[in-house]
Amino acid sequence: MKVYENLTANFPRNNTDKFFDINYNKKFDGWLDRSLRLITDMQLRDTDMWRLFVEQFRVDADIVDAGWRGEFWGKMMRGACFVYSYSKDEILFDVLKATVKDMMDSQDEFGRISTYSREKEFDGWDLWCRKYVLLGMQYFVEICEDVDFNTKIIDCMKRQVDYLMSKIGWQKDGKLLITRLTRHWRGLNSSSILEPIVRLYSLTEEKKYLDFAEYIVSCGGMDVENVFELAYRDELHPYQYPVTKAYEMTSCFVGLLEYYRITKNERHLKAIINFANRVLEDDFTVIGSAGCTHELFDHSTVRQANPDRGDPRAQETCVTVTLMQFFYQLNLITGDPKYMDAFERSLYNGYLGAINTDGAIDLRAKELYPNVKMVPMPFDSYSPLTAGKRGNGTGGFKAFENGKYYGCCICIGSAGIGAAMKSAVFTSKSGIVVNLFEKGEVTQPLANGGKVTLKFDTDYPVDSKVKITVDTDRGDDFEILIRNPEWSVNTALTVNDKAVTATKGYISIYRKWEAGDTIEITFDMRAKAIYPIPYGSQILMNKVVWGANCMCPTFDREHPSTKNHIAIQRGPLMLAQENRLGYSVDDAVSVKVDDDGCVDIKLSDTKNAPYNCELLAEVPTTDGGSFAVTDYASAGKLWNEQSKMAVWMNTK
Repeated sequence: MKVYENLTANFPRNNTDKFFDINYNKKFDGWLDRSLRLITDMQLRDTDMWRLFVEQFRVDADIVDAGWRGEFWGKMMRGACFVYSYSKDEILFDVLKATVKDMMDSQDEFGRISTYSREKEFDGWDLWCRKYVLLGMQYFVEICEDVDFNTKIIDCMKRQVDYLMSKIGWQKDGKLLITRLTRHWRGLNSSSILEPIVRLYSLTEEKKYLDFAEYIVSCGGMDVENVFELAYRDELHPYQYPVTKAYEMTSCFVGLLEYYRITKNERHLKAIINFANRVLEDDFTVIGSAGCTHELFDHSTVRQANPDRGDPRAQETCVTVTLMQFFYQLNLITGDPKYMDAFERSLYNGYLGAINTDGAIDLRAKELYPNVKMVPMPFDSYSPLTAGKRGNGTGGFKAFENGKYYGCCICIGSAGIGAAMKSAVFTSKSGIVVNLFEKGEVTQPLANGGKVTLKFDTDYPVDSKVKITVDTDRGDDFEILIRNPEWSVNTALTVNDKAVTATKGYISIYRKWEAGDTIEITFDMRAKAIYPIPYGSQILMNKVVWGANCMCPTFDREHPSTKNHIAIQRGPLMLAQENRLGYSVDDAVSVKVDDDGCVDIKLSDTKNAPYNCELLAEVPTTDGGSFAVTDYASAGKLWNEQSKMAVWMNTK
């Protein structure tokens, strides 16, 4: 057995990675930092909720409905550990350590930690929930400096997985096939346990765990088709796969990505990249999420401006955050900035928009569950695109015996802001990588043993200007890579007032850096018009036959009014209409678009807005007038008709 040492560092990334998420010290003072502290106070320090989550394992809570209450603990633990790695909040750490101890105490004599009894195990969402228990413990190990305690956690995880391996495997060996251990999504949810299995191997270097991971990969993710082979062949889009559940499918590819780090099998990397690129091309909306049919891939790139989807549940927060984590990992492995461009779109629009800054209550859930006491939760589950409201249901709603409740999107939310803080600045073999631009200060190590501090002076993403002051502990030659977002057509950059060519992708600046050197960037934040992509009609795999574990093809026709919509992007921010701005978002507007495709918006003082927002602007109309908009993430926060909103605006 491996001697557990150096467990306080991030999980080791082998030489497959181009970048490294080695976190020294990051202290921001902007929108992202405020959001993180709101989530910490509203959610992550809630000791009663952590105890309630663990109690579900002691009472086998999910056997009553083959449910997923068991996912809540690990899902929120992962996000909380991401948050702590940035904030170093000792109160939060003590809360997390206590609940990890509590969870370990729930382990039964067989090594199981499950919300299903032994008689009812391996059904519904059992393996999915066990996956999150393992991930929660693994991410806690990353932030914990108590080596003895970490060793106990790893031993606890080994017992959990050893039990699974005694039951799950090839049918010829008298074991249960992993893709058949659920009644949902043809086994995708169960197969996603691949990720923590590979990570357990990374911790222990015990080959039996790598062998188990190899078995899971060979099963292909679902029982009717090999999803990894589909991605490798790259003949179908994810919305055409036999199963199109976006969250679970992406989770399986996150697991394959971890497996690639160990095996270095280029076939697997090709499958991962093919899948990611297909999603970006075919199922990625202007707010950075996927799925206009609740939580399914459904060609949402072209369908997103369709105003007649029927079900208001779309753009699930679980999907948004899972895509963010996937893109974050892809940026580490490939060094390709397009994945961080996608991450930024999700972050500043779909994700921040889902944070419940105004303490609204989900009215739809209140109607569906009248006996449950509704209280403000930190995250919304679905986000509108065409004219609609927030608060369209609590995704993954589950009630507890004490009258409280929780949901899947509420639990996953903190991982989004945590991933943003982790990915803002990376270390590379040649220097530093700047991905996000938030006011504050970052100290990062260099591969040559030195360290560098970058001080960011900016009001990004509203302001187009970013000033970075470099401070090093010694004059040294190294590279600073600065992401030049794809939306910035004409970026200007200087180093110590001397112009540097702003290349597409990453701008590379390699030089001997001295304390006090400055980099100044001006991004091209002209507002741009975006139009729907015509598609006529198509066949989709988005009809779910509940109870039969089946998805059927459906005929989808573009709504005639789809072409009459327009969206406006300024920098990384999408602009949105909102009823409180003095008009009805249901009424058509006529946006004046210049010949170059830009919209000459005029920024206003946000103090004049009827609600808190990051950006307030006037959009010109063809009749010489204008109408007000704000950033998408700030709109709709009452979760009712009064704050009805739209990012795809209906035009005359």
